[in-house]
Amino acid sequence: MRYDIAIIGTGPAGLSAAINSKIRNKNIILFGSKDFSSKLIKAPKVNNYLGFYDITGSELKAQFEKHINVMDIGITNERINNIYAMGDYFALMVNEKMYEANAIIVATGIEYTKPLKGEEEFLGKGVGYCATCDAPLYKGKVVTIIGYNRDAEEEANYVSELAEKLYYIPMYNGSYKLRGNIETVNDRPLEIQGDDRVNKLILKSSEINTDGIFVLKDSVAPSQLVPGLAMEGDHIKVDLDMKTNIKGCFAAGDCTGKPYQYMRAAGQGQVAALSAVAYLDSIE
Repeated sequence: MRYDIAIIGTGPAGLSAAINSKIRNKNIILFGSKDFSSKLIKAPKVNNYLGFYDITGSELKAQFEKHINVMDIGITNERINNIYAMGDYFALMVNEKMYEANAIIVATGIEYTKPLKGEEEFLGKGVGYCATCDAPLYKGKVVTIIGYNRDAEEEANYVSELAEKLYYIPMYNGSYKLRGNIETVNDRPLEIQGDDRVNKLILKSSEINTDGIFVLKDSVAPSQLVPGLAMEGDHIKVDLDMKTNIKGCFAAGDCTGKPYQYMRAAGQGQVAALSAVAYLDSIE
């Protein structure tokens, strides 16, 4: 199935884009978390969202949830690893699966986790962002996974079936549901080293000799998510219609720049949806 619009992100920008696309009878798919946005649910008070004064982030999230449920908008709880412009459509990669859409709206928020030293240098040379995608390449080898969320545990368990040795470095607190053959390393990664390929991870108190490193974050930087996407610093470059430099690709919310405000993100999500709809109508 090829969707009209694929929306990546379930913060206020992504949800607003989904609502406005659905109102205009477009066939959409919305990728993200059923918790919507970690920033939203952690907010103690929200006083600048019109019509919802002195409300907690969790209460605002409940209102968002009620809205999309009434409109029968579901969330596909899968992480998009790469998006490729294929000419007249986009291919969205999720591990071994692929989705297709005629237009996309990137609403992934801002990438707060800065790359490790050496991470970008060795990307594709032993560093990856999808462990289940590339696991077969490391059969019988030593693999290290740096996990920023609990979803990374599932990927680690899968890779451990193929790797000779797997180290897991959790970047969050709590207990871990990992296979017995996985070694948990509670240390802070600092630098990825190697020659033509990765061979070592330097941590604050130790180091690991490894053949491959997977950095499993909540989201990857937009420039890595969509190859060829024009950036302005850490943000996606857009015009007033939320258009990017790639035909059929739109962006909205914090990923497009400051101020990082829910109201701004929701408004941009609406504009991105209207622009995507106009684009689809123009190519029919």
